[in-house]
Amino acid sequence: MPKGKIVIDKERCKGCGLCLAFCAQDVLAYSTEYNQSGYNIIWVKEPERCIGCAFCAQACPDIAIEVYREKKPKQGK
Repeated sequence: MPKGKIVIDKERCKGCGLCLAFCAQDVLAYSTEYNQSGYNIIWVKEPERCIGCAFCAQACPDIAIEVYREKKPKQGK
């Protein structure tokens, strides 16, 4: 299974929850933390479950999420 890494820009996040709805791996959740604008933000609750599909980033209307995928090592010759 591929591995991914999610980075959330806390100050851009408005806590709308769209990313939660699109995450099939249940990696994201609402945080107890608030940003400077007073929004209850999202956090990565189970980073080890992320597969790097980037559905969360695509769903985010505020472009607050970046997803990185682990490169697969090439099979040696």
